[in-house]
Amino acid sequence: MKGDIESVVTKSKSNKRAFDVYNVRNDFPILNRLVNGRPLVYLDNAATTQKPKAVIDNLRNYYESDNANIHRGVYFLSEVATEAFETARLKVKEFVNALSASEIIFVKGATEAINLVATSLCRAGHFKDGDEIILTEMEHHANIVPWQLICNNKQMKIKVIPINDNGELELDKLDSLITEKTKMISVVYISNSLGTINPIKEVVKKAHSHNIPVLIDGAQAAPHLKVDVQDLDCDFFVFSGHKIYGPTGIGVLYGKTEFLNMMPPYQGGGDMIREVTFEKTTFEDIPNKFEAGTPNIAGGIGLGAAIDYLNEFDFNDLTEYENELLIYGTEKLSAIEGLKIIGTAKNKASVISFVIEGIHPYDIGTIVDTHGIAIRTGHHCTQPVMRRFKVPATARASFSFYNTKEEIDKLAEGLKKVIKMFKQ
Repeated sequence: MKGDIESVVTKSKSNKRAFDVYNVRNDFPILNRLVNGRPLVYLDNAATTQKPKAVIDNLRNYYESDNANIHRGVYFLSEVATEAFETARLKVKEFVNALSASEIIFVKGATEAINLVATSLCRAGHFKDGDEIILTEMEHHANIVPWQLICNNKQMKIKVIPINDNGELELDKLDSLITEKTKMISVVYISNSLGTINPIKEVVKKAHSHNIPVLIDGAQAAPHLKVDVQDLDCDFFVFSGHKIYGPTGIGVLYGKTEFLNMMPPYQGGGDMIREVTFEKTTFEDIPNKFEAGTPNIAGGIGLGAAIDYLNEFDFNDLTEYENELLIYGTEKLSAIEGLKIIGTAKNKASVISFVIEGIHPYDIGTIVDTHGIAIRTGHHCTQPVMRRFKVPATARASFSFYNTKEEIDKLAEGLKKVIKMFKQ
């Protein structure tokens, strides 16, 4: 069966489509929707991406034709579902260039993946009282709170790499933060609230020179950058399926084999055991050891379909187009009087956070919604970033390869109308 699965994965990488945004938009049914009587302008892709018809059809087909539990049944439907689920694991392995499919753990999302690593490493004795963990000032709450829970349990300390006024890491401060007590560095690849792309390879190199493992929060990176965990040399990498055009409720933890083997299970239950008695339980090898109970089978298969969809294109074409949107959007929004962009790093992904003088972000988001424009407002689960820039919240427009410059024009016009309303 394994040979058949690998041939399917290889086949899915051939025959690239020429990228054309207007052709691509036809792949996403929701983009034809009207909101408040106007065509939807969806600019909240950092929160979740829309789903191509190929993914939607794949989910429907599973539930209509192949629905069964996996790994446990010897009957036809169970074997079909198992093969589809494990094929998806291989697709993820290729997507991030892991050494082995056993290094790919299916979880609910990036948040659960980080919690899994923090908890299991703690149970393995990797952390002791007085140890230290290094994070950055731009972390999502999901890459702060799990480590705080561990620190509270072990009387450990969190240290923070600061960011400058452009929203870039002050990486020169990292050396002074590292001590013999540093046991983990966990850092976001791309900031969801600033768009900053961090120099991950440099962070990993510094950490490894002190034998410190590194976890990368790749939730925003996976949709925008070609990920190669072997090239990055990170020890853990996490991302969520719903941010790369797949279903919600499915995510991925990549971990180097040596770490996953030494970590105990995160949860106990069915499908992760080898033998159970009331006196003792032995566990399966990775990845099964970390996948207790019935997984999100449809979600895993849908994630595989999303990767197939992305593999139809040259990823560089998607990245270059999104960068065009970022440049165009930055120029258009910067020209609006009273608007200030928060996060002006030289190396950015297609995210623009901004404030408008005298207008609360919630009001901005509410008013542009009446024109069918969906943007994000709030602290974006990065309250330390908001404190750093002394703002209560921002409005955020985040672009995908299915967005257009015309949609950015509509956003700019909508923002001008917001300003005009408040001046009146």
